[in-house]
Amino acid sequence: MAIVTVGIDLAKNVFAVHGVDTTGKPVLVRPAVARGKLAELIASLTPCVIGMEACSGSHHWARLFQSFGHTVRLMAPKFVAPYRLSGKRGKNDAADAAAICEAVTRPNMRFVPIKSLDRRGQFHRGHAFVRIQPGGSQSSQDSMLDVMRTIVCLQSSHTELLMVADRFPSASRSRVNTPMLRTTFVRS
Repeated sequence: MAIVTVGIDLAKNVFAVHGVDTTGKPVLVRPAVARGKLAELIASLTPCVIGMEACSGSHHWARLFQSFGHTVRLMAPKFVAPYRLSGKRGKNDAADAAAICEAVTRPNMRFVPIKSLDRRGQFHRGHAFVRIQPGGSQSSQDSMLDVMRTIVCLQSSHTELLMVADRFPSASRSRVNTPMLRTTFVRS
């Protein structure tokens, strides 16, 4: 039978894929698909509905799978959690893929819009993530001046700035509050 719904549990290197036919019977169960083979596997399928949990990498995969003619739907992980089966099978990648496959078919499921290439570079909800790495020849004072210039630029756009300061001993985990900007320095 033809596969109509596929659930994919995304990971860094090994993905789990679960596909069902029109009767809901599992037809494609692959608990371990290498990153390099995932696109090849999905491209070989007839157009179907593919469900994935929304994360930073899911938008890339969604655009790729759409180019193969599939209908891709992203869901927030908190909406998939009720469909995970606990007990004998427990929580693993294959069980998560099956839960995603089940959740994507639900009529009242809320989906996350897929970000286009133009939108992916924009900051979400006005957050900016900046990594500050002072140069070896640059003094600590000059580095802090660069940080302050960055804050001033972003302050004009009411942006929340999360800065990762590598070599600022006084900035292990401190917050700086200004009327328009809350800055968090995090030592990595």
